[in-house]
Amino acid sequence: MSTFITIIGTAGAVVLLLAYAMVSSGRMSGDGLPYQLLNLGGAATLMINSAYHSAWPSAILNLVWSGIGVWTLGRLVARRATARRHAAAPAPATGR
Repeated sequence: MSTFITIIGTAGAVVLLLAYAMVSSGRMSGDGLPYQLLNLGGAATLMINSAYHSAWPSAILNLVWSGIGVWTLGRLVARRATARRHAAAPAPATGR
């Protein structure tokens, strides 16, 4: 089990570093869905790894980081849903 948890934690660290490198190099937007998904996934896997190894400060940090990721994804999804609704709504009549 320990090896599996180590692999999960390592994958999470690689994902976070990849996302950070992509944003820093301008190849990905920091406020886009792909970055936020990578960020959430990396933080969640590092949280699991840290908690398993009783590294509580790191586990708590990554729990908060994951929470911020969930909140941000919720805002992005809501914003996209609102934009779709407005795009699909018929244009108001001018009454002339």
